[in-house]
This record gives sequence, structure tokens and C-alpha cells, in this order.
Amino acid sequence: MTDFPPTSRSRLRRVPERGRYDKSTIYPIIDEALICHVAFEHDGQPFVIPTIHARDGDRLLLHGARASRLLKVAQSGAPLSVAITLLDGLVMARSIFNHSMNYRSVVLFGRGRLVDETAAKRQDLKTLSQRIAPGRWDDVRGPTEKELYATSLVSMAIDSATAKVRSGPPGDDEADYALPVWAGVIPVQRVFAAPLPDPRLAPDLPLPNYLRDYRRP
Repeated sequence: MTDFPPTSRSRLRRVPERGRYDKSTIYPIIDEALICHVAFEHDGQPFVIPTIHARDGDRLLLHGARASRLLKVAQSGAPLSVAITLLDGLVMARSIFNHSMNYRSVVLFGRGRLVDETAAKRQDLKTLSQRIAPGRWDDVRGPTEKELYATSLVSMAIDSATAKVRSGPPGDDEADYALPVWAGVIPVQRVFAAPLPDPRLAPDLPLPNYLRDYRRP
């Protein structure tokens, strides 16, 4: 299945057999990650900025301070490129050349637009909050009008996208399989530890169930 037909900018050229262009591969990677890196050009200078994100259908939501250079460029409609990577393992081969990593990554392309209408902005901020911690939005104080004004929210339609995935054991040269060298994969796992309460938290406030066993999708 190809939901994002490869283009001159999105087609994978290096190890193309690892490329995927389907939403069923791309979207779960976006949803599992908590951080993305947004690349853009401003006044002739390239920048890459890490930020939190959330996906709503075929849109990527980015938010930050109104004065943020990233969001000012993004809301102007300038082209953006977004990269996300999840590391799954360190691949130990029998030769140094064939060492690698197991990973799932995506690169997205699109243009941003400012979400300025109050109701839509509030809804998109709720979507972003719920993607990070489902249930949190309804449990806390919502943003005031002043806080909404101080926050910019940009919606980027995902025009094209590519996933690149590596999994499995090392791929050594045939002659190297006879070498007396340990080879295999060291799995990498993302573990969320038990929540630490704020020192000023009232002692009778229980930990919400949605934070008790926090996991990513």
C-alpha cells in the first residue's frame, strides 16, 4: 500500500528496500514518539528545532510561544521537513563496517498554517495534550484567554512522508560468519519509571490511573 506516493524529495535512495510509504507504518511511529525535529530555512540560514508534536488525522500539530522563530516560520506557509526516530536496538556485527542500529524513522514534508480561531485552537491544544497523556486535559485547569494568546499553534498538513525501518540481526559478509566474534542485537527499550510527586502536592491527592502505568502507544 502506498498512501504517500514517493516524490523527488521523499523517495528513499539509500537502502531503498527499507523504505515504506504507507500510513499504517508511518503514523504509528509519529504517534509513539514524544519529540520531533523540525527543519526550516530562515533568512538564508537552515535550522533544526526539537519540539513536541501530535498527529490529528493527516495533520501534524506543533505548538509553542508566540515569539518562537520556528512557529513564526511555520505559520507563514514556508516548507517544513520533520524527522522522527525511534531506536530499537544496537546491532553488533562481526566487522566494524557492518555494525548498525535497529530503528523506525519517518521524514515528513508539508507547509504549516496558524490555528488562530479560539475554539479550534483550544481543541487542537486538547488533542496535543491527550496524545501525550490521555485524560490529563479534563483533570487540570484549562488555558486562560491570556495563555491562549501567548501560545501559537501550527497545523501542518502531511503532504508526503517516508518511513525507514531496520530490524533483525546483523548482515555480515559471508566470510566473516566464521570469525570467533560475538554478534547479535542489544535491544533498546523505553521505560517510564514511577511518577514522582511534586513536593508541594497535597498528601491526600491520589495518583491518577492514567499516569500510574504510563506507556506510549
